[in-house]
Amino acid sequence: LLSDKALAFSPPVEQILSEFRLKKEQLKEVMKRMMSEMDRGLRVETHQEASVKMLPTYVCSTPEGSEVGDFLALDLGGTNFRVMLVKVGEDEERGWKVETKHQMYSIPEDAMTGTAEMLFDYIAECISDFLNIQHIKHKKLPLGFTFSFPVRHEDIDKGILLNWTKGFKASGAEGNNVVGLLRDAIKRRGDFEMDVVAMVNDTVATMISCYYEDRSCEVGMIVGTGCNACYMEEMRTVELVEGEEGRMCVNTEWGAFGANGELEEFRLEYDRVVDETSLNPGQQLYEKLISGKYMGELVRLVLVKLVNEELLFKGEASDLLKTRGAFETRYVSQIESDSGDRKQIYNILSTLGVLPSELDCDIVRLACESVSTRAAHMCGAGLAGVINRMRERRSQEALKITVGVDGSVYKLHPCFQHRFHNVVRELTPHCDITFIQSEEGSGRGAALISAVACKMAACMLTQ
Repeated sequence: LLSDKALAFSPPVEQILSEFRLKKEQLKEVMKRMMSEMDRGLRVETHQEASVKMLPTYVCSTPEGSEVGDFLALDLGGTNFRVMLVKVGEDEERGWKVETKHQMYSIPEDAMTGTAEMLFDYIAECISDFLNIQHIKHKKLPLGFTFSFPVRHEDIDKGILLNWTKGFKASGAEGNNVVGLLRDAIKRRGDFEMDVVAMVNDTVATMISCYYEDRSCEVGMIVGTGCNACYMEEMRTVELVEGEEGRMCVNTEWGAFGANGELEEFRLEYDRVVDETSLNPGQQLYEKLISGKYMGELVRLVLVKLVNEELLFKGEASDLLKTRGAFETRYVSQIESDSGDRKQIYNILSTLGVLPSELDCDIVRLACESVSTRAAHMCGAGLAGVINRMRERRSQEALKITVGVDGSVYKLHPCFQHRFHNVVRELTPHCDITFIQSEEGSGRGAALISAVACKMAACMLTQ
């Protein structure tokens, strides 16, 4: 799996990095445990203590077509916040077409970790700015909100935030209806009106967005700042919601897998440090093995270990290398994209205040490969669990399915996709899986969902 260069390294380097390598049997075990936690999350009597919450989204068997018109989409889930105007029109051939205009806003640190009012006031300010730019402030548009945190839904437009993840900590939001917080902030401003019709998780938005490209897309996955997946589950097995007919999309919230000790034998000393110094210790342990928020820091801790063992940089670490968060996840992608002349690697290490030898560069590359390969394999074991579970439920001999994927790690890391796809396929015999990348996934998905939600709401009214 790793480069042949590995053979050339001293046994102690090899020893340290080999801990990241998982055998097929271990990955199978992770997959089995994921499946068992998913089952526990779906069932009323075990839901409370299950680590994988399997939250119902109230997005049901994907209706054909949608309302036509202008929709606004918001996307909040990482360090950036996106506002989007989506025009859904009729198209002779395919029945619909979508055009988008969007604007990115970065969220200031104090808004992420201050009060909920501050955060949502900032969001409302961004919407106001966008409406001005687009000259549509006078219109009252239906709005779809992609909100990528664990939410317990009561309906498609109502859900309470269970807990923040990914570095958000705004007080006074947990336990409250998120759509209510947004509506209140819009009211406080008083300079525009919005009709918030739907709130969805980013995995769900990605699945829906891809569904319009490929009708067999019934799984959505994100590997970016965070890591999560959703899929279409049989209504009869979603015990938290009444009804037996059809399917509902379930947001697994699998990032929290591991909270009941399921990952203990796979977590290394570096994982424990990352967890202990995070904003949410003991939570999101599976996500912390995989996602972009933690990957660079894991590599940095491995490098520090190698330096301390005098196996790297002549045993001397720069102050920057000793600084938490200094090794960014994008460096991992850039280092693994190095063409072989080591220039990329050399440049990145220089910015960190280290002057590496050629061997140092190769060891750093191998450290990056070790951490990112484990992430891809761990993630693959989880998705294989979801897909095998779907195949069992549908008692199909062979399952043909499409997975819609979004997120910076999946899209930008040079080898993540390939390593990840290989593990998923290896662990899902009798499944024919297609992976598609969502273009403008979250925002477009949210707008399409609001279009669908408006249609559903219209149906409800006419019934």
